[in-house]
Amino acid sequence: MARFDKILEKVTIRTPADVRGAAENLRDISRELGEYRVAVCHNIAIREQMNDADGRCLATDVFGWTDDDEDRWWRTPQLALDSPLPTACRYESEPFWCNEEGFRTIVPNPMLASLDCRDFVKRGLTPAAIVVPTHMPFGQIGAASFIPHDRTKLDLAEDFARNGTVLGLLARLFMVGYVHAMCDSREVPIAPQLTKREVECLHWAAIGKTDTEIGMILERSRATVRFHMKNASDKLDAVNRGQALFKATQLGYIAPR
Repeated sequence: MARFDKILEKVTIRTPADVRGAAENLRDISRELGEYRVAVCHNIAIREQMNDADGRCLATDVFGWTDDDEDRWWRTPQLALDSPLPTACRYESEPFWCNEEGFRTIVPNPMLASLDCRDFVKRGLTPAAIVVPTHMPFGQIGAASFIPHDRTKLDLAEDFARNGTVLGLLARLFMVGYVHAMCDSREVPIAPQLTKREVECLHWAAIGKTDTEIGMILERSRATVRFHMKNASDKLDAVNRGQALFKATQLGYIAPR
């Protein structure tokens, strides 16, 4: 246990100055575990490469990818939309491994079975990979792929059974630390205290009910519902009803629909 704690500490990021060393350690540990190349993205929704404190690109400076590689994943803006790997990360929160035949998880996820794996190598820029999704606050999703140096190695079942859990812990710790140290804070209010009635109104509004309908459900007047909705919007620092619902969902007050 003590040895594993030391391994986790090697990829822990507390300040921007820790980023490069943690990335180098993640690279080295991945090589020792299974000769994997590391591809890490802290936010699949934006085109922004991960850098160290001096602005150097981690993909090229640390993880060994070059502009001569056919799979220049960090410079491919459409990757988050076209690639089956980040797409799968939207539907799965646990590590998985994949190739052109599909996605394999520890606990079966039926949603992954319906994803399009056609032209897997062309769209995913790899024949096979162990992938670690990282779901963070406010809907941000990061993804780390561990790709065998041997591109003819397509069956990663044994690798996943042996290393999947460890790679999952390492990748998540690295990505969460990176986001805290290197990314700007979100435009989301800190710990707004919504009342039970405000949450109820937001819940019914989120599934499409009008203020009048919400009033009938809660046995309150339309004016009272509007009062609670306005108070909730003010607490969430929202400019309109849609943004109030979005922020309430991000903060876990209401479930996504």
